Amino acid sequence: MKVLLANKFFYMNGGSERVFFQEREFLQKEGIKVMDFSMQDPRNWESLYTDYFIENVNFKSAGGVRGKFNTAVSFIHSAEAVSRVKMLMERERPDIAHLHNIYHQLTPAIIPILKKYGSKVVMTLHDYKLICPSYTALMNNGQICTACDGKHFLKPFISNCQGGWTQGLLLSAEALWHKWHKSYDGVDLFISPSRFLAGLAGRRVPADKIRVLRNGIDCDDYQPHYNDHGYALYFGRLSGEKGIETLLQAYAQMDKGLRLKVVGTGPLEEKLRTSYHAAEFLGYKTGQELKDIVANAAFIVVPSEWYENCSMVVLEAMALGKPVIGSRVGGIPEQIEDGESGLLFEMGNAAELAEKMKMLADNPERRIRMGKAARRKLLNDFALSSHCDELLKIYNKLMD
Repeated sequence: MKVLLANKFFYMNGGSERVFFQEREFLQKEGIKVMDFSMQDPRNWESLYTDYFIENVNFKSAGGVRGKFNTAVSFIHSAEAVSRVKMLMERERPDIAHLHNIYHQLTPAIIPILKKYGSKVVMTLHDYKLICPSYTALMNNGQICTACDGKHFLKPFISNCQGGWTQGLLLSAEALWHKWHKSYDGVDLFISPSRFLAGLAGRRVPADKIRVLRNGIDCDDYQPHYNDHGYALYFGRLSGEKGIETLLQAYAQMDKGLRLKVVGTGPLEEKLRTSYHAAEFLGYKTGQELKDIVANAAFIVVPSEWYENCSMVVLEAMALGKPVIGSRVGGIPEQIEDGESGLLFEMGNAAELAEKMKMLADNPERRIRMGKAARRKLLNDFALSSHCDELLKIYNKLMD
């Protein structure tokens, strides 16, 4: 079997890249020939196929009227990506082409080329782009929005949900172009990491072309640590849709016998540091240092105020034997068993979140019990080995 993997970033840029590289490593270990298709970048991992990668595309740096026009066209349909993937397909003829994050740089324009050369096309949905054209998918001025509904793609321009008419027009044009050209009709199977996302995606593509395959995590890389140092922890991006301000408001209502540590950076960092002095802001952390911080936490809070898909933050916490308090929104309730492996609260409700945090802060035995339940659920439902085995079954079934 030969598999082409496509993702616009070929370095660890976020959760979708983590899934991408995990699957790539598994396939290579299985002896499957893997071809890479991506974008040039000095941060890229090594690949035998870099000559086929497209030039780095930075839409913010385009200058002049002509430059901006060419950038807008390539945002919708990348002629370079089409040309380069065609050369790669002519040389390799892969059985499977698996697409991850291809929007805006690689573009869905490559899908008809993949089909032309006989590949079965699989696409993992890491976000809600199929039903919402915007960058901050399903968000309109800080509020969850599903108005596009997989078909009303003029709304980003009409509603100005991106805070700029030009950007809204470009996003609407992109979505309408690929709807008109039926770009996604060439996808044989869509993989969704949550039932929630699968339900929304079914508004645009046939439900029988969607398969739920949860994200996985290598359990052997994480040794559970059920004792703790008595602090609550948030780790992730410091931005509005992540609900970090709701967490800090909840913490302000609590007895400060509980410490709160915040790991991450983002657009709200300066404002939060200035406004909430009681919390400890640790900045960006990664690798073993981050693992140690998570392992020593009493519990993790994931207060998201948008439709999370299958949160890797939740999975990392579960892997280390930590209970999670999460918003009852999107795919989070599929990860957290309320009252068993963690607790759920109403999105944006600081008072309820403070109550749930106090519940765990005052009961170390319950934290340990929930942490063990979280680790068991991870092993049963989110093990990387099971994820990869199922992925291979999907490939084989498509080829059959």
